[in-house]
Order: sequence, then structure tokens, then C-alpha cells
Amino acid sequence: MARYNKILAALDAGDTQLAVAFRALTIAHDNQAEVLFTHIVDSSELEHARLDIVHYVDTSKQAIEEALADQLAKAAQDECIPAVNILVRGGIVNEALSIVAEDYKPDLVICGARGLSGIKAMVLGSVSTYLVRHMACDVLVVRPCAPDDAEDL
Repeated sequence: MARYNKILAALDAGDTQLAVAFRALTIAHDNQAEVLFTHIVDSSELEHARLDIVHYVDTSKQAIEEALADQLAKAAQDECIPAVNILVRGGIVNEALSIVAEDYKPDLVICGARGLSGIKAMVLGSVSTYLVRHMACDVLVVRPCAPDDAEDL
């Protein structure tokens, strides 16, 4: 079985975010790996609306810290997880994730499956499909958890 030392967890602020975080921290614990949670604020949508990207990056980071507060607190107490960091950037999602991965050099990338409709997926593309095709490491795509499983997160 592969040993993972650096895990990049791509968060989408959607309904898979907690499941992705839970899976990343579980695998990090089992492998004594560090985790980088990253979220890319899609700047193309904000630029068209002439909105301030810096404000949305700061707001998104704060929202992620709040949403993952319990999991981050547990990870901070876990001696098997050497480091957990959060990186939020603006940009075109696929391009920005590629740059983060180039810089971080993960052994494993974890992302969520958002389940875009067929037409949206054809037009916009799927981040998870992009990662599976372009990352130089293993990629794990996590589905949203069932309501009963949410209690474990």
C-alpha cells in the first residue's frame, strides 16, 4: 500500500467539504502525513461582477476555518498528524489547483464530487475529472456523505 506524506485536500465549500476534510485527516492520521486544505475562489465569476477578490478570499478562509473548527481542533491534538494548513487563493480553479500542487508536491490529492448536471459538466468541466487526469499523484474523489454519516464528521 502507498504511504502518503503530504495530502492536498481541495475544498469546494459545498456539501462534500466536511467529507473531504474528514477523509484527509483520517488518511493523514494513518500515514503520519501533513495536510494542506486548499480552496480556490473562482476569480472569473467575481471579475465579471467587478467584485473584490481579496475580500472573498479572506471571507472564504474564515468560513472554512469555522466550518472545520472541530476537525481542525482534533487534528491539532493528534500527534500522528505533523501539520495542517489552510490555503485560500483566487484564480481559475483548475489552473490554481495545478499551481498549488506543483508547489506543495503532494502524494495524494483528495477532492469532492459535486455532481454537476451533464450540460454544466460539459461546459464548465469537472474539477475532480481534471485532477484525476492531470495530477502526478494519486487522486481520491469523495462523494457527499449520507445524513447518517454526517454525525461521524
